Amino acid sequence: MPTGAARKGVRTAVGPDPQAGDGRYPVAWLSISAPRGATPTATSKCLCGRDRSAVGHRRVLALIADHTAHRDTCPLRTPQEGRAAA
Repeated sequence: MPTGAARKGVRTAVGPDPQAGDGRYPVAWLSISAPRGATPTATSKCLCGRDRSAVGHRRVLALIADHTAHRDTCPLRTPQEGRAAA
């Protein structure tokens, strides 16, 4: 005999397993905190060992640009064997 929601006629859909994933995983994180009226702060971390932080408008904007540029130079995102051929 069905129990809980199934007994009451609630339909459920079985979707893909959220833990299965598609093979992708996060490598780098950019965290920004900019409360109204306060000084903004940001941190940029990457699994390759990169760990940088910034305080203040100009420095946070520079860190955002640097974090974006790191995508092209990170050894975890750019295979080293392909770099010599390019």
